Amino acid sequence: MTQSDHIIPRDQHRVSRKDISDNALKVLYRLNKAGYDAFLVGGGVRDILLGLHPKDFDITTNATPEQIRGLFRNSRIIGRRFKLVHIMFGRDIIEVATFRAHCDSNIEQAKDGMILRDNVYGTIEEDAERRDFTVNALYYSVKDFSVHDYCGGLTDLRKRQLRMIGDPETRYREDPVRMLRAVRLATKLDLTIEEKTLAPIAELAPYLEQVPAARLFEEYRKMFLAGKGEATFKALQQHGLLGKLFPATEALLAEHQDFEIFIHAALENTDKRIASDNTVNPAFLIAVLLWQPLLERAHQLETKGMNFNDAFFKSMGRILGEQGQCISIPKRYSLVIRDIWALQVRLPQRHGKKVWSVLGHPRFRAAYDFLMLRAESDPSLREIADWWTKFQDADKETQHAMLPKGRRRKGGKRRRKPKGDR
Repeated sequence: MTQSDHIIPRDQHRVSRKDISDNALKVLYRLNKAGYDAFLVGGGVRDILLGLHPKDFDITTNATPEQIRGLFRNSRIIGRRFKLVHIMFGRDIIEVATFRAHCDSNIEQAKDGMILRDNVYGTIEEDAERRDFTVNALYYSVKDFSVHDYCGGLTDLRKRQLRMIGDPETRYREDPVRMLRAVRLATKLDLTIEEKTLAPIAELAPYLEQVPAARLFEEYRKMFLAGKGEATFKALQQHGLLGKLFPATEALLAEHQDFEIFIHAALENTDKRIASDNTVNPAFLIAVLLWQPLLERAHQLETKGMNFNDAFFKSMGRILGEQGQCISIPKRYSLVIRDIWALQVRLPQRHGKKVWSVLGHPRFRAAYDFLMLRAESDPSLREIADWWTKFQDADKETQHAMLPKGRRRKGGKRRRKPKGDR
C-alpha cells in the first residue's frame, strides 16, 4: 500500500479551516513556512469529522521541540515522559508534539511494560501507530487540505466504534490511563468500544494503581467535568474501573442505595450546570463521592467512645488522605471539601448568630446545594433544605421572623448573600 492510499483529498471529507481556531492555523502555517511538515491531529480532527465543535487543537510535526521553540517566542517546552511544546496565545494554548517513533531500546519502560520515558522521534506513519485509538490517528494538512488516515480511523468513525491501535493488552500495559480514556471517549462521543479493545480492561484495571495520583486527578476532571459525568460513572462501574479511582465509594454503593441516589443526583445536576455554561468546582463531586465513607468512618470512631463532632471532623482528614493515595486532591480543593462537609453539621442549627455565620460563609452556596441533593435521597432533610431555600432569598424582616422565637439576633445588618462557588 502506498502513502497516497492513506490520503483523503479535500472533496472527500468535511474538515475545513473555518472549523479550526485561528491560533492553531497560525502555528500550522508558520511550521510549514519554515520547511517542516505539520498537521492538526487527534481530537480536533476527529470531532470535526463527527460534526462537533472542538475546543482544543493539537498539532504534530517533524520539527523537534527545540526547533519549535526557536520559531515561537511565546512557547515553552514541557514534559519528561515525552517532551511537548506549549505555544501560548493569551489563555489559549496550542500543544505541539514531535512525531514519535516505534518502541525500541531508547524508550524507557518498566518491567510491566509501562512507558516511563519516550523522547524518540520518528515519521508520521510511526506516529500514527503510536497513538491510542484509530479515531485519534487522523491528520489534517493545511498544505493541501487533505486528511491522512494510516490506521482506519475514518472507517471506525463511520461504524461508531472505538478501536485500539495494536494489541490492546500491550497498549494498556504501556499506559493504563488508556483504559480510562476508552471509557471517557466512548461515553463522550457515543461510540461502542470494539470487542478486542474492551476485553482486557477488567483484568488490567489494577494497573491503574501504578499511575501517579496527580495524573489521575486530571483524568477525573476530564471524565466528570465535561458534561457526561453521570454516564461516565455508570461506565466506570460497568467496566470495573470505579474502584481503582474511588475505592471507598465503590465499597459502600451496594449497601447504601440512598448513597447511590445521592451520587447520581449530583452527577445529573453537574451535567446540567455544564450544559448551561455554569461554573463547576472539581471539589464538589469529590465531596459527594466521599460523603458516605466519611459518615461510616465517623460512626466507627463513635462506637469507640468518641463524640460525634470529634469523630466527624477527625474522619475528614483520614478519608481525604486515603483518597489521595488514588487520586491526589490539591489543597485548594481539599479545603473546599472540608468546608462543604463542616457546613452540613451547621446548617441544621438555625439559631441567631449561627444562622448569620453560616449564611455569610464563603462556601454557603456550595454547602446549600450539597444539602439540597442530600434531601433528594433523604426525606428527613427536606424541611431543613426548604427552610434555607426560603431564608436566603427573604428580606431582612422575614428572615428575623423565621428564626426560632427567643433566639433571634437583635439588631445587626443582614449579611450580603454569598456568591456560589461551584
